[in-house]
Amino acid sequence: PQLLFINGRIHSLNPGQAVASVLLIRGGRVAYLGDDPAAGGLARRGVETIDLPGACVLPGLTDAHLHLQWYAEGLAQVQAEQPRAEDVLAEVGRRAAELPEGAWITGYGWDHNAWGGELPSAAMLDACAPLHPVRLMAKSGHALWVNSAALHLADINSATLDPDGGQIVHTPAGDPSGILLENAMQLIKRIIPPATPASLLPAMRRALALLARAGLTGVHNMDGAAAFAAEQMLLERGELALRIVQQIPLAQLDQSLALGLRSGYGSDRLRIGAVKMFMDGALGPRTAWMLAPYESEPRTLGIETTPITEIYAAVARANAGGLACAIHAIGDRAVRQVLDAYEAGGALGIRNRIEHVQLIDEADLPRLAKLGVIASMQPLHATSDMLMADRHWGARCANAYAWRALQESGAVLAFGSDCPVETPDPLRGLHAAITRRRADGSPGEQGWYPAQRLTPEQALCAYTSGPAYAAGVEGRLGTLAPGKLADLTILERDPFTCDPAELPHTAVLGALVEMEFAWRDPGLVGH
Repeated sequence: PQLLFINGRIHSLNPGQAVASVLLIRGGRVAYLGDDPAAGGLARRGVETIDLPGACVLPGLTDAHLHLQWYAEGLAQVQAEQPRAEDVLAEVGRRAAELPEGAWITGYGWDHNAWGGELPSAAMLDACAPLHPVRLMAKSGHALWVNSAALHLADINSATLDPDGGQIVHTPAGDPSGILLENAMQLIKRIIPPATPASLLPAMRRALALLARAGLTGVHNMDGAAAFAAEQMLLERGELALRIVQQIPLAQLDQSLALGLRSGYGSDRLRIGAVKMFMDGALGPRTAWMLAPYESEPRTLGIETTPITEIYAAVARANAGGLACAIHAIGDRAVRQVLDAYEAGGALGIRNRIEHVQLIDEADLPRLAKLGVIASMQPLHATSDMLMADRHWGARCANAYAWRALQESGAVLAFGSDCPVETPDPLRGLHAAITRRRADGSPGEQGWYPAQRLTPEQALCAYTSGPAYAAGVEGRLGTLAPGKLADLTILERDPFTCDPAELPHTAVLGALVEMEFAWRDPGLVGH
């Protein structure tokens, strides 16, 4: 099988290589990249030729941090990311009217900061769904809003103690308020029957199709065993449309080491990534772990969700067994502790990661490059969080979402979305990385802390070669060159030359994984 692309603006993202206009793919690999309309005489009979007048071709864009199962299941749940709490309650009430008494109502996306800052309550949900247990995940993924029926089923009452690394929020009278933070969420999660891999397949197919339509050819999935099993089932059936790097939850570290699993095991379509751990919480609920208190809450330092001694031990054991680590760290103290753990127990040559790195102390900026730690970051977090970050972190925001400073320090950037926390649309992520502005143009022409803006090339590399390096496949993916796997993202506009404000509105014409279009615009025809 052969595909010949002509008359395009084809960016290899190889340093120093000019834009090409012709790309020949044979057997899923790049056979020619240049400007010869006949592809250097390499094209054979049976080639499909696709004319790309003015369209742009990039190495396939990869989301280096998303939650595939969470996203897939959420497509059918209550959409709680609404401008008002009342809108969420109305949707919960509609679901309650449709479902049999006692059935769970689940959803995702609420953000009390957007509603004025006051946390919602169980009583609010009780009023619209008194006969159904309700569980709504916050947009940050670090808080649950539940009703009294759910609290009763979980046996949570005024005498229930906070679990390690978590908090049950109480009313002034001492009763559970309906908000559970960090590890306290497990008190609810453990009583909800888990999805089976087979039951996930329809939702996973739909989610993968939507991700391809957004221009993605690969993802690094942070969800656990059920998602991994479903991905393997899709692979066996020839239905795994995108490449997936699957992380391992910390809870499965012992089993993984006992089996001898190592980072990189698998195929180019589905492979093992890193061991996923959590050092702290998130900015929204003020559970990110800080060196100094929040500006808005002078007595609050956040939550250490996993004891640092456990992190140290897990890093040493995982790396010794050939498994990289990917540790969630948002607050500056959490970032420092993770770097300390990597410095103390990390193995040379293992590609460890920090997930999010949303706030970093000036003294820690050079340490990622020094230790070979990958900065796995999400550009849309900066533009979504900027007002909240200003309120809670103040002047420390000069080193918040510090993409440019980390890139100039020599650290490898691997960009993603944290979907469904943010949209998985990589073009909106590129816009945020290049401009530090929201899609509506706020906070102004220069963006939020403009010193941390990236060039289009730097931002694109963080969506291509950065994730490939993090997965250990930079020799086969991440750039376009003869012999490399031919994953492509095809856009109607060129991110190198168009106004960055146009990126969120740019059409994706195709997402090609080797020889298969995971998404192909009907107008992208060959002959």
